[in-house]
Amino acid sequence: MLYFARWKIALIVVVITAGFLATLPNFLSKQTLESWPDFLPKNQMVLGLDLQGGAYLLYEVDQQDYVQKRLSSLVGDIRTLLREDPRIGYTGLGVQGDAAQVRIRDLSRLEEAAERLDELRNPLVSSLFGGQPVDEFELTVGNDGLIRFTYTEDGLDNRLQSIVQQSIEVIRRRVDELGTTEPNIQRQGTDRILVEAPGEDDPERLKALVGQTAQLTFHMVDNSMSGDQALQVRPPVGTMVVMSMDDPPIPYLLEESPLLSGEDLVDAQVSFDQRTNEPVVNFRFNTSGARKFSNITQQNVGRPFAIVLDDEVISAPVIREPITGGSGQISGSFTVDGANDLAVLLRAGALPAKLTVIEERSIGPGLGQDSVDAGRIASIIAGAAVIIFMILAYGRFGIIADLALASNIVLIFGALTFLQATLTLPGIAGIVLTIGMAVDANVLIFERIREEARAGRSAISAIDAGYKRALGTILDANITTLIAALILFQLGSGPVRGFAVTLAIGIFTTVFCAFTFSRLLVATWVRWRRPSQLPI
Repeated sequence: MLYFARWKIALIVVVITAGFLATLPNFLSKQTLESWPDFLPKNQMVLGLDLQGGAYLLYEVDQQDYVQKRLSSLVGDIRTLLREDPRIGYTGLGVQGDAAQVRIRDLSRLEEAAERLDELRNPLVSSLFGGQPVDEFELTVGNDGLIRFTYTEDGLDNRLQSIVQQSIEVIRRRVDELGTTEPNIQRQGTDRILVEAPGEDDPERLKALVGQTAQLTFHMVDNSMSGDQALQVRPPVGTMVVMSMDDPPIPYLLEESPLLSGEDLVDAQVSFDQRTNEPVVNFRFNTSGARKFSNITQQNVGRPFAIVLDDEVISAPVIREPITGGSGQISGSFTVDGANDLAVLLRAGALPAKLTVIEERSIGPGLGQDSVDAGRIASIIAGAAVIIFMILAYGRFGIIADLALASNIVLIFGALTFLQATLTLPGIAGIVLTIGMAVDANVLIFERIREEARAGRSAISAIDAGYKRALGTILDANITTLIAALILFQLGSGPVRGFAVTLAIGIFTTVFCAFTFSRLLVATWVRWRRPSQLPI
């Protein structure tokens, strides 16, 4: 157990050196790191929300808003299917409460209409592995000719899961565009999304950017009457009145059916208008959208069309000439930040449903620095106490244990830095706990060596037997703790995961340093001093 091949010694030295080099950038300024050679590591540890400040937002999917929009969409599908057979007359088509309904005039056509509409129940796959499909809607047919579609409980749950997952991806793209360091975006419960953005110094901007639905549509402006007139009287069928984002807002009468949607966009970038030098957003369509846009502009030269974002007109330019290049421009007295935020929203895509903020917190950098200072003091006190205890209890072997402990801490910070794992305040607690576990492993080894020496073994034989027989106990204890850390990581969230990550990394480094590195130091001391008695 005390013999080490040269390649093993070299490997241990390389691991310790790599850990030191990976940890070193955390103690240097960014300006110093920029002047370092490229082959040296330059990454610094990522600090969590509680250590560097930032924004904490908890969103909830507006279930009622989504249901109403989905039912409105369903009404359009019902109208399309029933119009395919002009013999089926109907009335009262619309949304009533939490149901979409229609009444068939001729009861003799009721069964035929129900069969035609049956496909709108929309079977959904209930799980990742297939499973029994569930219907999104329940179809009920009354003897009086009333056909109703209502959400099934399983169908709504399935939709909510899909909405939350899709929303997480959209939010992640939006936050990444801001350049926020290591945002934490995850599901909480069935219909909530947690957003943590460490280092974000403008929580209000983040909240506006994340929570905006960003449903972009393009509509033709109806010139049959002005927007103000449409507010006074009932607007024509197939039109709607939409207010602009101006202050005060201007009403526009628009055709209800959108010509294009944000799904046809592939890019959006901020630039400046060459005539006014104002920020604008240039957008570009995909092939299908470019073809549609070209046809629309060719057929409507001289007419205004409106660009609508979340039921507000942001621009209503007049089509001066056909636009065949598949690109366009949105202007609207934007600030640079406003234009950039709009471009981010368009690039990231629209949220599938409205999100409501139910909890928000802003943690300042000062509070985060206080947490860092408190964690540093706790670590120093814990480390100093352990070092003193080991020297008093085991003498020279205690010094060796302290060297292994210092290497253990270096490897933990090096691994966190290399993996770019986020260090949180609970993570610091995990490191402090690891210090105690590392000492525990050395205590097991040294006490076992003492027992072997008392049993009459020679110094070298006692050391060899102590390391060999303590290995099983050390592995049992650490594997059990590793299992607990994995469970915490899998089932926990946020701070709990941060604790689990540092604890798991600490387990591996503890076994390496307490058993391998300290054994190398002891073996080196034995070859040098050839002791006849143990100084322990």
